[in-house]
Amino acid sequence: MSSGIPRGIAAIVCALALQASCAYAEKADKDKPINFSSDTGGANYEQKTGSLRGNVVLTQGTMTVRADRIDFKQNADNSISATVYGNPLSFRQKKDGSDEYYEGYAQRAVYDGQKEFLELFDRALLKQGNDEIRSNYISYNTSTGVFTAEGRPDQPGAPQGPGARVRGTFQPREEGVPGSKGGAAKGAAPKAPAKAESAPKAPAAPLTLTPESALKK
Repeated sequence: MSSGIPRGIAAIVCALALQASCAYAEKADKDKPINFSSDTGGANYEQKTGSLRGNVVLTQGTMTVRADRIDFKQNADNSISATVYGNPLSFRQKKDGSDEYYEGYAQRAVYDGQKEFLELFDRALLKQGNDEIRSNYISYNTSTGVFTAEGRPDQPGAPQGPGARVRGTFQPREEGVPGSKGGAAKGAAPKAPAKAESAPKAPAAPLTLTPESALKK
């Protein structure tokens, strides 16, 4: 976390990160094809890059990204790295060894698939089951399940966001879970924006990038 964050906010974020349940991303996703569709855009199959615009849907295994615009590339390990824009965009991926998903919403996102690191900017919301945290900046390490959040002012001219505060809610743990004490963080946030829940209609036949390892066989 940057040194410019007030100590009070930093302490709250660290406490939330320590209480969060492990939510590692689905490890098998990297072995799956990358499928994408949009109203307009193109892809370079030699460089394994793509630039998509309008009702964009990008998937790899259990991971789904929906946005207005995505610039992405396929890494050497077959993971995805992308810069994503939307109003809002949505990012969803299954937890490894679980039927639950974590979900992210924001105006902009940067994802590094090799480092398994997601950053959400402006009116950002991160959900894991019924637990959630809301801020204008959230980073999430999908390999460790640890997140941090920074209270940042709303962008000038942008719709009103959470402002320079971090807000979140942890629901009580289910009975029988080791270490369960129950309780929730103060400042419960409203539900995710309705628009984020409505999936844009994707073309019937999306394109597919083939893993580099498969091309060499």
